[in-house]
Amino acid sequence: MTRLICLLVIAALGQQLYGCTTAAVGGAATGVAVIHDRRTAATVLEDQGIELKAMKLLYDHPEIRNHSNISITSYNLKVLLTGEADTREVSDRFADLVSRIQRVERVHNEIVIGPSGTLLDQSNDAYLTAKVKYALLKIKAKGFDPTRVKVVTSQGTVFLMGLISRREADMVVEKVRFVSGVKRVVKVFEYI
Repeated sequence: MTRLICLLVIAALGQQLYGCTTAAVGGAATGVAVIHDRRTAATVLEDQGIELKAMKLLYDHPEIRNHSNISITSYNLKVLLTGEADTREVSDRFADLVSRIQRVERVHNEIVIGPSGTLLDQSNDAYLTAKVKYALLKIKAKGFDPTRVKVVTSQGTVFLMGLISRREADMVVEKVRFVSGVKRVVKVFEYI
């Protein structure tokens, strides 16, 4: 069991680093991350805990794990599920399990029904995420901080999460929709 927990922690941190997002390693890194984040430090940690619990659920349910390629992102206690599942039943079952995790306020189930993406598809999504994050750096508006936008890409669809104003959201979507390779933009923002 200890080995499983260690693997889940490493996987979660690897996912965070792979996506070029802030990885919280210990209190000091979390403190630095919170400087730019509109979530409280406690909520940042809670989101990381939710992702770990959801990954454990996936691991504990081979009838779901073996028939899907699901990614889990938690932001401000809202969970975004992306990736692929063989059937709607597999997708819905996992979304239901995740919705029961303590402190989860909402689950956005964006899992596509169909075959899992290839390694090339995943690489293309990672590259597209990097391009979108770079594009966000070019937004020059007073008070806008691109690190407050969480970018998740799955099969060319870009999902945008964060605690931002409607004005900021409009600027972000306008910039992202013109990034080469973006097929669709989905706003999962919470407005302040």
